[in-house]
Amino acid sequence: MRGNTLGGFDRFRLPAALLVAAIHTGPLLSVSPFANDLLTDIWGRIAVPFFFAVSGWFLVPRLRREGVAALGPFLKKTLLLYLLSALLYLPLNLYNHTLQDSGAALLRDIFFNGTFYHLWYFPALALGACIVWALVRGLGKRAWLPAVLLYLIGLLGDSWYGLTAALPPVRAAYEGMFLCFDYTRNGLFSTPIFLLLGGWLAQRPRRGGAGRYRAGLLVSLALLTAEGLLVKHFSLARFDALYLTLPLCVGFLLLWLAALELPAIPALRGWTAAIYVLHPWCIVLVRGGARVVGLTGALVDNSLGHYGAVVLLSALLALPFAFLRPARADPRGRAWIEIDAAALRHNLSALSALLPQGGRLMPVVKANAYGHGDLTVARICAGEGIRAFAVATASEGARLRRGGVRGAILVLGYTGPREVPLLARCRLTQTVVSAEHARALDAAGHRIAVHLKIDTGLHRLGIPWDDVEGLVAPFACRSLKVTGVFTHLSDAEALDEASQARTQEQLRRFQQAVEGLRRAGFDPGAVHFQGSYGLLNYGGLPCDYARPGIALYGVFSAPSHHTRSAVELRPVLSLRARVAQLHRLEAREAAGYDGSFTARRPTVLAALAIGYADGWPRSLSSGAGRVLLHGQPAPVAGLVCMDQLLVDVTDIPDVSPGDIATLVGRDGPAELFAGQTALAAGTITNELLSRLGPRLPRLTVNDLPS
Repeated sequence: MRGNTLGGFDRFRLPAALLVAAIHTGPLLSVSPFANDLLTDIWGRIAVPFFFAVSGWFLVPRLRREGVAALGPFLKKTLLLYLLSALLYLPLNLYNHTLQDSGAALLRDIFFNGTFYHLWYFPALALGACIVWALVRGLGKRAWLPAVLLYLIGLLGDSWYGLTAALPPVRAAYEGMFLCFDYTRNGLFSTPIFLLLGGWLAQRPRRGGAGRYRAGLLVSLALLTAEGLLVKHFSLARFDALYLTLPLCVGFLLLWLAALELPAIPALRGWTAAIYVLHPWCIVLVRGGARVVGLTGALVDNSLGHYGAVVLLSALLALPFAFLRPARADPRGRAWIEIDAAALRHNLSALSALLPQGGRLMPVVKANAYGHGDLTVARICAGEGIRAFAVATASEGARLRRGGVRGAILVLGYTGPREVPLLARCRLTQTVVSAEHARALDAAGHRIAVHLKIDTGLHRLGIPWDDVEGLVAPFACRSLKVTGVFTHLSDAEALDEASQARTQEQLRRFQQAVEGLRRAGFDPGAVHFQGSYGLLNYGGLPCDYARPGIALYGVFSAPSHHTRSAVELRPVLSLRARVAQLHRLEAREAAGYDGSFTARRPTVLAALAIGYADGWPRSLSSGAGRVLLHGQPAPVAGLVCMDQLLVDVTDIPDVSPGDIATLVGRDGPAELFAGQTALAAGTITNELLSRLGPRLPRLTVNDLPS
């Protein structure tokens, strides 16, 4: 959503690409060498860090949320562009005999310097992204510290090299570095700080308008100019790509461009990237062509003419790339789910307030987070400081781990001994449901953490609360480390006298089992017993974790459920679908399979692009279910099909193909609650939501930093 207003970034890509071309052509050399130095050696050095910072704006927040799952595709795209660009310049490399260098020199060029002088950008971006991923993963918010240190080291090997050259030991260290790479502007030293800068600014709430940031940009440009002139006056630079004030200047530039809130222009991205890649070839072509046609004076010796010819040819050759677009399905083209990140964060805060001191939440994200998208939900929770999650199966836990989710992941369900290697490799905590289960897991020979499930009356899974030998048995297993015990309350959602009595009895049994372990000399580890209703109806009881499931998503299992805690929970999920077509029926005309709908009057039906293959219950056919269109209810007409359903919109004016229908969620002043729809379908909210299928894209909305 915010990306649609970042057109300022797109617009500045062209000046940035032209500045890079200016660095390589010196457009003002024949006019004023001093002005050319200002343009190319000082102001022009903004261009490449700008590109790095824009990449960081989009990449770093994803690295924080998704980890290596975000890094992989980024590296694949960057390295593919590098490979194609390197092949493009292979003829010039062969002509210049640069490929005859030693193997070490060739590797140095591939990994640091680039196989042609401007292609260093791609390995620098790839290496910098890997470094930032490692820093974010290992240091979190302190990732800035080593990035700044690396930049300072690079600075003293670049524009401020004159200071280090005066110190022989330091100079010797840099000379050793220059055996590995030609310049410290590379991805090891210069790229991480600009990637992190862009990522930090993307997540920082913007305060003030564009004018404020424009003033900051002008001041920082003045400081950059002064620093550049100082470096030149004292001849300090070994190379002049890095300056102390450059990050400040790039930061204000990004803030100013973002504050302009201009519409995006995707065509400029491919075009300017192609200008960047192609312009050195154009330099060669312009010089060679000028000699052939006898215009060397105008197109080579005249620096402005040379620059103009190179830029014009580069722009023309790059023009086809403005129209290249990856073929992607529109996530809002048919039917989709919206996940309200702000609502999820609110629910986390509201449920956390019910915990005793020292208690923590362990969100239950099984069944694809009750249909909400497990990775999406887990990443939002992790951003709020959550460090423990619960799933139903080992494969669900492995999916989270591979998606970059850190912290404890407890598998609540049964896992057989054949999957123990997966538990160990993904560092999952497994539930032990019996002494026999513990011994089978132990026999697999992999060290894993486990929690003991104590059956206090639900009689589903678990070691009976009064089975002393069974409770103690897992502690004797050499490959198992018991790190917690828990139970599941069977009647916590009901507040009638009998249900409360059964819940209190379960709590008594659980407490007796835990105390028995302690008296026997065993540490039970983390203790937890509350799910959603346990937390809402029996909050404040001593526990290490609470495991909210359905309440985390802002809904109850049934509309009739009421809780002791009057916390405000907000629904997280909305379900939308497009109107695909309209049909006008005369009275007594039938529609749908088996003629399941017969019009009683002249009727308008809208076909929606969603069906039971998407998880929408067929039991909502023939008026049992309804949707919202233009904020008004429209009943389901006839049978819900696999991929479509019909709704009666006769009384709703101005419905057109492409309009958005809401099946769950708010549409203007009206709202359809998942619990009401589940009740109409003859089920509970949990089932309705968790059956929403994988072909429904999950889109995150209201995802502003907390």
